[in-house]
Amino acid sequence: MREVTVYRSVYTEDRFEQHFGRSPGEDRASAGSWKQLVGRSCACSGNAWRRSVRARVPCLSWLPRYKFKRWLTGDIIAGLTVGIIHIPQGMAFALLTSVAPIYGLYTSFFPVMLYIFFGTGRHVSTGTFAGISLMTGSIVERLVPHRWNVTSLEDPELEKQRISVASAVAFLSGLMMICMFVLQLGFLSTYLSDPIVKAFTSGTAFHVTISQLNTMLGLQLPRFAGPFTIFKTLASVLGALSATNIVELIISLICLCVLIPTKELSSRFRERFRAPIPIEVVMIIVATAVTFATSLDECCNVQVVGHIPAGFPKPQLPALGSIPSIIGDTIAITFVSYAVSVSLAMLYADKHRYKIDPNQELLAHGISNTISSLFTCFPSSASLATSSILESTGSSTQLAGFFTCLVVLVVLLLIGPLFYSLPKAVLACINVTSLRQMFLQFQDLPELWRVSKMDFTVWVVTWLAVIILNADLGLAVGVVFSMMTVICRTQRVSCSVLGRASNSEIYRPVDSTMCQEIPGLKILSYNAPIYYGNKNYFRDTMAKIIGLTPDKIKKREKRKKALERVGKMTITTIDNGLLQPQYPANMTSSSSDKQDKRIQSVVIDCSSIIFIDTAGARLFVQMCAECQKADMWVYLAECNNVLKILTCSGLLNHLHPEQIFVTIHDAVVNVERMKGDQNWTQFSRRDLTNVLYNLNMTSQLLHSKV
Repeated sequence: MREVTVYRSVYTEDRFEQHFGRSPGEDRASAGSWKQLVGRSCACSGNAWRRSVRARVPCLSWLPRYKFKRWLTGDIIAGLTVGIIHIPQGMAFALLTSVAPIYGLYTSFFPVMLYIFFGTGRHVSTGTFAGISLMTGSIVERLVPHRWNVTSLEDPELEKQRISVASAVAFLSGLMMICMFVLQLGFLSTYLSDPIVKAFTSGTAFHVTISQLNTMLGLQLPRFAGPFTIFKTLASVLGALSATNIVELIISLICLCVLIPTKELSSRFRERFRAPIPIEVVMIIVATAVTFATSLDECCNVQVVGHIPAGFPKPQLPALGSIPSIIGDTIAITFVSYAVSVSLAMLYADKHRYKIDPNQELLAHGISNTISSLFTCFPSSASLATSSILESTGSSTQLAGFFTCLVVLVVLLLIGPLFYSLPKAVLACINVTSLRQMFLQFQDLPELWRVSKMDFTVWVVTWLAVIILNADLGLAVGVVFSMMTVICRTQRVSCSVLGRASNSEIYRPVDSTMCQEIPGLKILSYNAPIYYGNKNYFRDTMAKIIGLTPDKIKKREKRKKALERVGKMTITTIDNGLLQPQYPANMTSSSSDKQDKRIQSVVIDCSSIIFIDTAGARLFVQMCAECQKADMWVYLAECNNVLKILTCSGLLNHLHPEQIFVTIHDAVVNVERMKGDQNWTQFSRRDLTNVLYNLNMTSQLLHSKV
């Protein structure tokens, strides 16, 4: 066993500051350097301007250093693979947004191209996302409800209104992200913890599945919004089962029977295949060909995609007049979109050992949504499924997005009109099967229960809220509940009693280790901030451990005064001129024994108190004063985080600076040293009393004999 021996002086905070603190000259030098730093940051030199441009447009940093031989092949394969997946998913998620499938292809092109220039995530695939599409679709259905009895002339105008509202949501969401970037509010995404994000995505997977039942069954039913959407939709579908289109039901069953096993095989044998099986594209081609050859849309009333225009859309402003009525919902969409995107970017950045800038991600997604909304796109974000495929197929940089856009561009310019006869039931099945990873998140619950029951509770509460209330309200409930758990955990933190490991300076809780308490000394550690919400609990817990009550304070004050009178050792004069004590020696000895048994000193470890507010500081100082009144010396240790506010709250009116130490061990050594000095003083006083008493008895005996 290796040993460590350290010889040094006992340091109080004042002594440590005298030896190792900065001198006033150094403080002025640091202030000067700070001013110089501010001046340099505000200066507009050529180098500073270039650094700023590279930070805002990251492609200017990685593109000139692109390693073609090493990265190009992987980026091409990954980009083409994800582009093939984007085609069916883009059209399918457009149905979730309650707009025509062509707008899903637009959303799979413009945001991806813009993210190449402004994004910092090398393995992030942006575009359509099921949860965001579902939340946007709820807004579209609320403002522009679907009417099944419209004429063919009214249908294009209705479709234009619906995509204008969806584009307005994307436009407002992008502006919010840009404003958050200006204010450097990227840290707000941390309030959406991992359990909240996973529970939200799992809950939205159920919403997506239920919402696609009417399309898979060929039912023309209204789409519900608000709380209890799932139950309303299920009741509506069950009530209309008699009107099921048998042909569309058969198409849906065939698609599910092909898609589910193929996806499972592709997932299990991912290591053997360089790219996943593009079964969705195969299903779209086959279904379109069969429907066109048999005219199922005419003879069996099968709902098809319809006309898909070729080429790019003309730039146009979204429905800005609807912004006041969509602000609340757009805030939720913005936070979810950003949280999911940053979570995925950080996940792959940690895996491949590079860094991303959360605030730059705000700018990237803000620009992507704002500019894309001018080309009739609905809100976009990073996609869990396509990002996983992008990373697993060998992508190395954002350049993979360029090859993804090439695939989508070919479809937009050439192949799009050929999907006229594609059944919507096929797209609904693609929607449901694309949520496989979200449903598999339930497998993480047993491990989450073992690791943290509190996080498990947050997961379940968020999931139930999303299922029952709806996606946006459920997310708000999850965030509030998660923050409440943090507050509750800081309000009911136990105050630990520390003991010392033998022959060491290591201190650990006595209830979970073999460390022993030091007689007459209590070492307390409170592992939470002290603020207005938990200050009373801190006071009650600390008072219970050291036995501090108002009655005991009064009794100990009286006992202290009595001991002070005893300590004066009043000596009287007798007739023969010799001295004798007023109190016998055994009384002093018994009082000393009782003093050894009770708590004489309290050391408070402040290292885990990360902050303390004014209310907590006043109560802390009050507790120190009451301990002093109860004849218990209070010592503080490792109070760097809270020393300033405690000092401003009047701590030094009750404690001397010599009672504030750098470490726990410094405080304990000081207490033991003072205790030894006190015992020596008491021993000397008791010994002197005995000598005087014996001399007195001897003199009386001699006097009687004489």
